Amino acid sequence: MQKPLQESQKQQLGQGMVEYIIIVALVAVAAIAVFQLFGQVVRSQTAAMAKELAGEDGTAESQQAQSAANLSSGQTESKSLQSFTGNAAQAGGQ
Repeated sequence: MQKPLQESQKQQLGQGMVEYIIIVALVAVAAIAVFQLFGQVVRSQTAAMAKELAGEDGTAESQQAQSAANLSSGQTESKSLQSFTGNAAQAGGQ
C-alpha cells in the first residue's frame, strides 16, 4: 500500500516543478519583449549617465534616448492583437 502513495507524491513534486518552469518561461518571454521595445532607450540612458558621471557632456545620449523612447511609444500604440493576427495571416498565405 505504500508504493502507490510514494508514486503519488513523486507525481505531485513533478507537477510543481513543471508549473514553476512554465512561470519562469513566461517571465523570460515578457522580459525579452520589454527589452526588444525599450532596449535602445536603456542603453542610451546608461551611456548618458556614464558620461555625466565621468564629467563629460551626455546631452547627445540623452537626446538619443528620448528619440528611442518616442519610437518605442509609437510602436506600442500601433501594435495590437488585431495587427498581430493580420501579420500571421499574411505570413501563412506566402
